[in-house]
Amino acid sequence: MSDGRWLAFRPRDWSLHRQLVIWVVVPQLVLWLGGGIATYRLAIRYVDQAADATLLQATRALARQVKPIGNGLLIDFPSAAQDVLETDPADPLLYTVSSPPGKFILGNKNLQAPPASITPHLNIPYFYNGETALGDDPSTSKVRIAALYLAYGASKGEQQWMLVQVARSMANRQTIWKSILIDTLLPLSGLILLMTVIVWIAIGAGLAPLLRLRRQVDGRSPADLAPLRVESAPQEVRALVGALNTLLASVRHNVEAQKRFIAYAAHQLRTPLAGLKTHTELAVAANQDPVLDARLQLVNQSAARSAHLVNRLLMLARSEPEAALAQDTTLVDLVALVRTKVAEMVPRALRGGVDLGMAEQSADGLDASLTVTANEILLNEALSNVLENAIEYAGRGSDVTVAVDRDGTYARVDVRDNGPGIPEASRDAVFERFVRATDQGLGCGLGLSIVREIVLSHHGSVSLEQTAPQGLTVIIRLPLHAAAGTAHAGGH
Repeated sequence: MSDGRWLAFRPRDWSLHRQLVIWVVVPQLVLWLGGGIATYRLAIRYVDQAADATLLQATRALARQVKPIGNGLLIDFPSAAQDVLETDPADPLLYTVSSPPGKFILGNKNLQAPPASITPHLNIPYFYNGETALGDDPSTSKVRIAALYLAYGASKGEQQWMLVQVARSMANRQTIWKSILIDTLLPLSGLILLMTVIVWIAIGAGLAPLLRLRRQVDGRSPADLAPLRVESAPQEVRALVGALNTLLASVRHNVEAQKRFIAYAAHQLRTPLAGLKTHTELAVAANQDPVLDARLQLVNQSAARSAHLVNRLLMLARSEPEAALAQDTTLVDLVALVRTKVAEMVPRALRGGVDLGMAEQSADGLDASLTVTANEILLNEALSNVLENAIEYAGRGSDVTVAVDRDGTYARVDVRDNGPGIPEASRDAVFERFVRATDQGLGCGLGLSIVREIVLSHHGSVSLEQTAPQGLTVIIRLPLHAAAGTAHAGGH
């Protein structure tokens, strides 16, 4: 077996449920096997004792039919008694009388003499196994033989011995052994099978709190560092849950400290950057030197880019899931919010040579409102980022169209442009922080990342699609009010 296949059979890779079942079932199987062997031995022992007692009784009864007369023997063995001994043709009772031992007088000549290891004693029965032919069948069969040595002779004459032997086939007792074994092991096997099923169900029920604890971890986002519910954990793993909660609290504290540092640093940078940008613009306006003017323009662009980056970092800190959840949410009319935002962005679109407008809603939503549960400030920032990106990167002479509509239990906002778009291979990457699809513009690679954080914190989704025949469509889906409340409750 290769190393790769061997790893699949390592118990440490098995589930706890499987290990517990195996630890319970395997001892049961061992006990079942031990019980079967013990039952088999006991069955053989007691069946042999009963069968040997029957043989001994027949031997003594046969010995009583052979009566000594002087120095001779009187065999009083009527045919009726012989018929009784041979009443079962399938399992006949074989007998032999010999005197002196080994000299045949009566019965079956094929019975084997007692083994040489047996030291004969008067009136003491001996039992041993042998082989002989049964009936007309020339083949030999295993038989159990009882032998009894008896003395006879005149009181003044020489004492003589006779040997009485009675045998019966082993087949009948083997049948009894097997019947006892089957009748014992079948109910025991059914009981073990039933116990295995009960153990499987019981262990599953016992491990249910662990499964609920696992679902607490599996169902949360990477940014959710809330403590696990200790009361849902079994007593044996509460110490582990407590340690995990301590670790989560430490990580949450470190993350919050890092976010506070970023927010504080960004706030501290905003004022000097704004002052630098203002003074640079004043210097450019008052400067008459073309060489210095070019350098001042570069300084002004760098200051503008830095200010843009600082603003984006501040917004990113606010849009993190923990920060977003800590802020107040209200019922927001998404259609009205989008209309207001588009109206605000029209002057900027005109300066960039872009035609910005809203598409008409579908027939069932022309004047209808689409209400979502959201933080209006964050949602407004997400729309601003999407519209700014569309205006900046679609290029002069392009069209940007915003559409709002119902999509099942979600409200859908589409921002379509006919600009160069984004290659399909890069559409997932642009949602990562500090990833840009182009080197043009003042962007810092945080806009779509902020949009994603805000939308995900509102239990929605954002995606990019190709606009036919050219361009890009940013699709934002947010749960409608009733659905949003359900999703929010389910998430916490």
